[in-house]
Amino acid sequence: MRALVKMVRIETKLFLRDSATLIFGVLFPAGILIGVGSIPAMAESTAATGGLRSIEIWAPTALVFGMVMIAVQHVPAVIATYRERGILRRLSTTPVHPRTVLLAQMIVAFAFVLVSAALTIALAWAVLDIAPPERPLEFAVAFVVGYAALLGIGLVSAALVRTSSAANQIGTTLFVALMFFGGAFLPRALMPDVLREAGEFIPPGLQALTSAWSADAGDVTATVSGQPFWLQITIMAGIALVTCAAAAKLFRWE
Repeated sequence: MRALVKMVRIETKLFLRDSATLIFGVLFPAGILIGVGSIPAMAESTAATGGLRSIEIWAPTALVFGMVMIAVQHVPAVIATYRERGILRRLSTTPVHPRTVLLAQMIVAFAFVLVSAALTIALAWAVLDIAPPERPLEFAVAFVVGYAALLGIGLVSAALVRTSSAANQIGTTLFVALMFFGGAFLPRALMPDVLREAGEFIPPGLQALTSAWSADAGDVTATVSGQPFWLQITIMAGIALVTCAAAAKLFRWE
């Protein structure tokens, strides 16, 4: 336990020194929400949005940016760097097992995802008058399970790649694919039917997050081929279990 606590402290310091991840993974979601919220059209409500402002429906999308980036870009890149530089192999000869390093990395990454989410929700409330999640328990479940699914995908990537440059390239590709097919880049109403259907099964489950944040916003987005909340949670949990199991089987320390 002491070794884990020390590694968490070390990984926290290293995370804070990674300016790109700190800016785009932790601060960017809140920044882009405030930026998009300053667009006059986003502050308007229409019949199509059920009387809600467009920014209220879009708010959970900002949250997803940090979740996806940290899970599929940052974590695999760090693990690949440790493997590439022989850090994991050298640690295997010490009392600090490489698994401790990986666990500390995942703990720190999740902690900063929470910080990003809390900052985004707080600023949305204070600056844009967007109420916090109406169903906090369901929101917490959707958030944790959705992030677990993303992390599972990231760990599969980390298990397969051997260099940090490859991890960065694959991470960028995964980021774009998950954000696009998950419905974060385009409004669901504008997406083709095939993409809308696929988006229901793409981590982190944006529809579930939207429904838990605001029931009215969830009703609006669910009118476009939406799946029930707990079905989406089940799908995300299944993806998390399958990908984490695959990552554990494929993972190599060297």
